[in-house]
Amino acid sequence: MSFLRANELGAKGEPFLFLSDFLAQRVEVITLDELDKHDIEFNIEPHYKLKAHSHTLQTLPIDFDEYKKKFDAVIAKICSGETYILNLTQETPIKTSLTLQEIYKLANAHYKLRYKDEFVCFSPEKFIQMHNNKIHTFPMKGTIDASVKNAKEKILHNSKEMAEHTMIVDLLRNDLSIVARDVKVEKFRYIETITAGQKELLQVSSHISGALNNDWQEHIGDILHKLLPAGSISGAPKKSTVGIINAIEKYERGFFSGVFGYYNGESFDSGVMIRFIQKSKNGFTYKSGGGITLDSDAKAEYDELLEKIYLP
Repeated sequence: MSFLRANELGAKGEPFLFLSDFLAQRVEVITLDELDKHDIEFNIEPHYKLKAHSHTLQTLPIDFDEYKKKFDAVIAKICSGETYILNLTQETPIKTSLTLQEIYKLANAHYKLRYKDEFVCFSPEKFIQMHNNKIHTFPMKGTIDASVKNAKEKILHNSKEMAEHTMIVDLLRNDLSIVARDVKVEKFRYIETITAGQKELLQVSSHISGALNNDWQEHIGDILHKLLPAGSISGAPKKSTVGIINAIEKYERGFFSGVFGYYNGESFDSGVMIRFIQKSKNGFTYKSGGGITLDSDAKAEYDELLEKIYLP
């Protein structure tokens, strides 16, 4: 029903916040006057002013051997032809003196969301943007520490990273073709700089676009429904890969790697819910991961999983 409500509000030009968990099974559409009673804060700011802070997170990471068992299980599925790229993620227990409210206020990110006293995300990754009868998506695949010598050249010329990024671009181009026409890759593999706590990361992105019908606002919920789960954080082929994720990861992603977005009455902007801290009765966990292909190295993927645990 939430997707239908998004259609109704879109048709009326009434602003709303949209949230979906990873599997698009828990979906919420909340008008702005309902936010306070739901205890939800969000901010979408592409050109945010960087706020300095010195807070770090203490991590209690999964043992490498335990991670490698999951990694090897993914590789076996790739070899059997059931998937060819899969985003493998993991919960990492963390310790911090901060509350979720304080984390939300401190974090620097394009997309920020605090959901009650349950989780906070501070994501750099766009999902889709819709405006002027066009739809845009910007998959991010490929990360390297900016301090590495010749980091930009290394990430752009890494054959494994190139293959992984190309697969996701192809998947999302196909996804957009379900809801739009004249789909094309506007820009392929460009570098963005991401502030990652006390250091910087280089992230590789692409830009894909397509044309929408003039009445797209009346079908905004349908468009979102058809595009979920987000291809960049699941894998391909999407349906079989999601099933493998559920079997191998052995934990509930919940809202992590879902999406949230804001419709302002004319346009829609949304982000993938990565860089994600969840609160439970056992404390805080940070959920992170990365794309696995046949050429992936287990230790490199393990290091990337840990590198993505930070407060920007």
